[in-house]
Formats: sequence, structure tokens, C-alpha cells
Amino acid sequence: MNDEGGTGVLRVLVADDQDLFRGGFAMILNAHDDITVVGEAADGAEAIAKAVELRPDVVLMDIRMPGVDGVEATAEVCRRTTAKVLVLTMYDVDDYVYDALRAGACGFLLKDVRRDDLVRAVRLVAAGESLLAPSVTRRLIADVVGRGTPRPALRRRLGELTGREIDTLRLLAQGRSNPEIAAELVVSEHTVKTHVSNLLTKLGLRDRAQAVVFAYESGLVVPGDG
Repeated sequence: MNDEGGTGVLRVLVADDQDLFRGGFAMILNAHDDITVVGEAADGAEAIAKAVELRPDVVLMDIRMPGVDGVEATAEVCRRTTAKVLVLTMYDVDDYVYDALRAGACGFLLKDVRRDDLVRAVRLVAAGESLLAPSVTRRLIADVVGRGTPRPALRRRLGELTGREIDTLRLLAQGRSNPEIAAELVVSEHTVKTHVSNLLTKLGLRDRAQAVVFAYESGLVVPGDG
């Protein structure tokens, strides 16, 4: 966590072209002692610049903004900083969200998210988790990836993984939590975390969200599995 003041407070940047949403999210987050909104951005270009300048722990990124949109901004923020990006959308099925996940986003939230769920999401992604459990996320990925065909080059890269790591990746992509994966494979949660860490390193992936995308694009998991 990027804690410049040594107080353990999460630093958040809010990027949205609509003042109402931007201000509302900032107000909700600033009401909590462990979170502070260090900046706001009205478009993707400003989001990139402020993320580089302010080094937040988490960026709330509107997916549809004029000029530089949330997808391009997400890719740049992930490339140039260590911030975790959580994208915001009005629609539960939005192709832009899938593109943002490929670009490095840790997950997404609908803009009508409840206050408590917004705060919880920020804390989760700051801690290194990905918002992949909701069935709507799995449906989104399955719908978009299902329109294409598996990419052979990615399929071949599965050969870099052990059998247990492949099993872990398959279950992860089906939306299973670490405890659920541990129960399925009859191993400890610590072992699951080790498998996840190893497969991310071997495949050169940023986080669990990108692992889910990889699993679908490689053909390891197909829409309807799980």
C-alpha cells in the first residue's frame, strides 16, 4: 500500500466525467478514516497524469469518458504505476469492461453500487484481491470471449504450468474463491495462494482478473463451464 504518511490510509483517485458521480464517490470514500481521496479527474488523460503524479493505491475509473476513455487510461495507469484500477460502468454487460480487464483492471462495479459495497471493493482491490466472484463478471467475460476462438499461442503457454496450477486456474476462472478452490482440490488455502502466485508469475500476468481472461482466451475454460 502506498502510504506516504505512514498512517495506513488508502489513497484513492476518482476518475469520472460526470461531476455528480465523481463527487458522490469521493464523499462516500472520504467518510471512512482508512480511505482518503487524493484527487479527482474528469477524463482519461487527466486520470493518467494524476495517477502518475499522486501515486494512489486505487483508481476508480469510469469506463466511458470523452477523449481518452477508461480502457486506454487503465492500460496507461497499469503500465506506469502500481495502482489497482477498478472500473465503473452503467451497464452490467459492457464490452468496454472486458477490454479494461485485459488492460489490467482488477474488476468492475456498476455505478449504482451500494455505499458499503463501494468501500468494501476499494479495500479488497487495495489488498490485492480481484472483483471476480459476482456472476455478472463471469457472464461478461464468457459473452465477449465466446464470440471468438481460442488462441493457440496462449493454449501452448499452459504447458508452462503444473497440473495443480492448471486446476487452480480453471477453478479461479469459474469464479471460485480461495476457500472454494482449496476445498475442491483438497489442499490448504495457503497452497492455493502459492499456486495462484506461481501461475501469475509463469504466465506474466498482473493479477487474478487477467488470469481469468487468459483462461478463457486460451480455451482452458469455455462459456458455460462451472
